[in-house]
Amino acid sequence: MGKPNQARAHAKRAAKRDEDQMVENINAAVHPKIAKLDLQMKDRSQRTFPKWTNRQRTLVFSSRGISFQVRHLLQDLRVLMPHSKKDVKMDRKDRLNEIVPEICEMKNCNNCIYIEMRKKKDVYMWMSKMPMGPSVKFLVTDIYTMSELKLTGNCLRGSRPLLQFDQAFDSQPHYQLLKEILFQTFATPNQHPKSKAFVDHIFSFSILEDRIWFRNYQVTWKEPGKVGKDSEMVLTEIGPRFCLQVIRIFEGTFGGPTLFENADYVSPNMQRSMLRDEAAAKDPRRRDQRVSRRRKSCGTSAQRQ
Repeated sequence: MGKPNQARAHAKRAAKRDEDQMVENINAAVHPKIAKLDLQMKDRSQRTFPKWTNRQRTLVFSSRGISFQVRHLLQDLRVLMPHSKKDVKMDRKDRLNEIVPEICEMKNCNNCIYIEMRKKKDVYMWMSKMPMGPSVKFLVTDIYTMSELKLTGNCLRGSRPLLQFDQAFDSQPHYQLLKEILFQTFATPNQHPKSKAFVDHIFSFSILEDRIWFRNYQVTWKEPGKVGKDSEMVLTEIGPRFCLQVIRIFEGTFGGPTLFENADYVSPNMQRSMLRDEAAAKDPRRRDQRVSRRRKSCGTSAQRQ
């Protein structure tokens, strides 16, 4: 029973080949352009394209209770990073070293940007490599989203950015580590499926006053002589803007041994307390009231003990 079936299948394949050859001959005889188009389609199907080898993906999400400005900043980062993935807001703010790696494993991400907000005022950003670390905790200040700035710059959505780092990143070891973390987090891999093979904007990371300043610029090329004698490239800011102050660098994911701690960091709570003390020092009545409140609190705590 097997031999007749094989012979029948072989006859069908031979008839199909003869039919295709006859169609090609007719097309070539009727119109040469059709035959040329068929050859181009065959060459294109046999052509080998470069592979997507650097499979870096970044998970960008936040905790609950963030403001509308932080939510817009998250949206801007996702738009500017084609290799990013998003997830729902997290309800819990503890046990991040256990929960976030599981979410990244489910999303198949090896980088993470997690933003949380405390007291509706203070914004903190975590950047971490998955699943073993290291991780960095930043205080985010001076946030301006693209919708707020309304700058004239523009870029193609999904295009790959160039990353520009200040020379100060090579001056100290912790800055070198931060440079590598920022590069692997924000750089779009080559041949990523959601990216476009086009470079028209730059991510700039500059260090000033022990803080990292982020800027996004559009790159435009002009003809020589219109801009200046030597410059042919013009940068136009797109947005968003934000500033990162390093708090601590950990060896693990969202915790672990401390690799670096910023000795100049002052928490926002301490800054607000210092401002209140300065205002109270100018008014004697407020100063006396503050001292009496502190004495009462100390007395009640001593009685409880």
